Amino acid sequence: MNLPKHIAIIPDGNRRWAKKRGLPAVMGHQGGAKAIKKIIKTAQELKIPYFTFTGTSKDNILKRPKEQVVFLFKLAKTYFSRIAKDEDIHKNKVRISVLGGWEKYFPADAKKAINEAIEKTKRYDNSNLTFLMAYSGKSEMTGAIQRIIDNKIIKIDEKILKENLWTKDLPPVDLLIRTGGEPHNSDGFMMWDTADSQYYFTETLWPDFSPEEFKKAFEIYSKTERRLGA
Repeated sequence: MNLPKHIAIIPDGNRRWAKKRGLPAVMGHQGGAKAIKKIIKTAQELKIPYFTFTGTSKDNILKRPKEQVVFLFKLAKTYFSRIAKDEDIHKNKVRISVLGGWEKYFPADAKKAINEAIEKTKRYDNSNLTFLMAYSGKSEMTGAIQRIIDNKIIKIDEKILKENLWTKDLPPVDLLIRTGGEPHNSDGFMMWDTADSQYYFTETLWPDFSPEEFKKAFEIYSKTERRLGA
């Protein structure tokens, strides 16, 4: 059986989920936050060593209506405050990492909650849970290139590039799951780390994405022969 070492999720469809129910968009984000907890628990049950989840994109922060952005900040503060105290996180020794532009764009109270979750789990090593916050794949790549230039590195190879990415400590993504029924990439999502990924697209809107469907994607991957160009 071919088991994935690293699974990443692009959780699309929160606002459309809310719209279908006649609810304000922020309620879709709240529904999406509830779904995260169930899927993270399932990832732990499946013993996935690396699990990466998109919390907010850079465009979410810069292009959405102000009231939605303020709500996303409040949601982040609440969520990371809770996850820092989550019994399952500590029992399973899950290390939390947060990558992206969040330190630049998030307000102080949300950043404090995020840093608390990182600090309280930094010595754990059973599994790795990474959140992408105010994330842009294009920003990640251009930032890596700029760091290489600043360090006056002349010869660039795959190792050098990887070492300068936000995701330098993560292995390649084996399985990328995108919910919401729109099968496309987003702003160069983890473009280096998903070069050889297997994709799973689903019509299911993120708040309705269940542990059962997550396990289905996991099983499909495990039964698929990975040739990786060979």
